[in-house]
Amino acid sequence: MTSLSITSIDTVIFDGQKPGTSGLRKAVKVFQQQHYTENFVQAILDAQGEKLLGSTLVIGGDGRYYGREAVQKIIKIAAANGVSKLLVGQNGILSTPAVSTIIRKNKTLGGIVLTASHNPGGPNGDFGIKFNCENGGPAPDAVTNKIYELTKTIKKYKIVNNLHVDIDKIQSFSIQVDGKPFTVDIIDSVNDYTALMKEIFDFDSIKNLLQGSDGNSSFNVLINAMNGVTGPYVKRIFGKELGVSESNMVNCVPKEDFGGLHPDPNLTYAADLVNAVKSGPYDFGAAFDGDGDRNMIIGNKAFFVNPSDSLAILANNLNVIPYFRKTGIKGYARSMPTGAAVDRVATKTNIQCYEVPTGWKYFGNLMDAGKLSLCGEESFGTGSDHIREKDGIWAALAWLNVIASVKKPVEQILLDHWGIYGRNFFTRYDYENCDSDKSNKMMEYVENLINKNDFVGTKLKSGNKTYVVKEADNYSYKDPIDGSVSSKQGLRILFEDGSRIIFRLSGTGSSGATIRLYIESYESDPSTFVQDPQVILKPLVDISLNLSKLGEYTGRDKPTVIT
Repeated sequence: MTSLSITSIDTVIFDGQKPGTSGLRKAVKVFQQQHYTENFVQAILDAQGEKLLGSTLVIGGDGRYYGREAVQKIIKIAAANGVSKLLVGQNGILSTPAVSTIIRKNKTLGGIVLTASHNPGGPNGDFGIKFNCENGGPAPDAVTNKIYELTKTIKKYKIVNNLHVDIDKIQSFSIQVDGKPFTVDIIDSVNDYTALMKEIFDFDSIKNLLQGSDGNSSFNVLINAMNGVTGPYVKRIFGKELGVSESNMVNCVPKEDFGGLHPDPNLTYAADLVNAVKSGPYDFGAAFDGDGDRNMIIGNKAFFVNPSDSLAILANNLNVIPYFRKTGIKGYARSMPTGAAVDRVATKTNIQCYEVPTGWKYFGNLMDAGKLSLCGEESFGTGSDHIREKDGIWAALAWLNVIASVKKPVEQILLDHWGIYGRNFFTRYDYENCDSDKSNKMMEYVENLINKNDFVGTKLKSGNKTYVVKEADNYSYKDPIDGSVSSKQGLRILFEDGSRIIFRLSGTGSSGATIRLYIESYESDPSTFVQDPQVILKPLVDISLNLSKLGEYTGRDKPTVIT
């Protein structure tokens, strides 16, 4: 057996290697600096302490530019730091949900995920690295803070320089590193995840729906992988397992620059899907982001399913999915900015609903404690306790399982739901790549305003609408499982009628600041249910823009994206 030696490399410290809500995201050119990637990977491994020695880790990513090079660096550094075995996706490809699946199935120490999620790719795009723990979920604050502290003091990193593994060929590769065995298994990227989906859903029922096998006409779907990581998963699951034709699965080849697409499944960046479904013979459309954890669902004629509504619909119909008939429904949860439609389902079904900060790691504690079955974020993320990540393909299969069971089209499912619960109108305005200093000053201005003693009770008016402030704060969350506190999670203005305005600075960008403005208003009048949300919500949007002076601080007269 080949034997290689460990080399210790002197390095320099880089400022700003602080992981955000989903790891460290920067421009590709930042990661390409000498020692930059190596430093962060070494800090991830050092943060594991004695558990690292003899451990197994999962490695894979969304196929974006620099991913293959980063995989080779991680293999060399892991080999030098006492890791015993790596499970690496073929071609370096693993969706984020698949990484979680493989960690949990193989009971590994965790995994390193190479993704900047929905951020653009290519040489001038973004790259990212995040660590998932042994439960399969994103590292909690205690771990990411430890990683960050290590990046601020690192002096050396260890590496096996002459080690190179062919990641394109499924194989088991073994060598000796300073006399200790080290193995790299290049695994099929799709097998384990597909097997899990077949355990969760009624594939026969979904296939009958799609093929029209019950004497009904076939249900026509259009699936868009946006040239991200989900392409191979879409082809295997929707194509091979469910019989969807090749022409109904588009952009299914992962590309380093996502083919020039912005792999964020929303009405702006997935316009190709929206236009195709709007003018085509499709009953259902779905798009997924770069790393496969986000989803957008639309119905016939591109009827848009807001992610907050999607979560509520699935909650209301969860018992038609075989997995939940076995496990029972333990609880629901949503991120704080997400629309409160699921809360109404929880109240009616007498099931606990949790409100957590933005970031999937907050759901993980609840799941591990057996308190949570279904959760979601308004940022097009939906998932369950089958893994510890949001899961785009899971969400699309869940919708198809529901449709196959209730035998109604997407729009009718929504209309029936609103008829029972009323409608939580919801929108989000994103102002991307704003000046960071000016964005922080705007947030400071709003916080000072809402902290004034006389702000509660204030009447805010726009047109013929008046809203009375019931509560206002900078949201803080105490984890009911471990007691940890997460503060400064977003500025909230809550009104007496249940309407809400929320301001947040996003932690998922690689440069500048993204200001996110969330607006929600509840309506029980059926005559409003089919109206344009932007019309219903315009008074609150106007109030929020005037109150925050967002235009003055940012120089923006309109958002980059509206959802």
